[in-house]
Amino acid sequence: MPSNKKNPLNLNALQLKTLTLFQELARSPHHASPVADGGVSVTRLPQPHGDHFHVGAAVAFTRDATGLANPGVWQALARKNLIAEAEFPYGLVLTQEGQAYDTGLADTILHRPDH
Repeated sequence: MPSNKKNPLNLNALQLKTLTLFQELARSPHHASPVADGGVSVTRLPQPHGDHFHVGAAVAFTRDATGLANPGVWQALARKNLIAEAEFPYGLVLTQEGQAYDTGLADTILHRPDH
């Protein structure tokens, strides 16, 4: 039976931010492509310039992306089946569970143009 609990896997703040960024990257054809099992292969991770970087169609601040360079965060997300086939720091597969997980942070850390 699915849980209605917010953050049912008890991800910490850094894990939630990183998963949010992976979800946005998975939507970008520049960074991702679908795989056979319904997952999305995410490669070409963005490089920050100054205090921000581009994540698909959005912009994020570098301070919200420290988990992209943290192997412990990738390992924790893999243990919880949110990412798979992780080859830190080069790429990963965002699982269907990872795509569907509601982090509640997209509107907070992803900044989109108003037009």
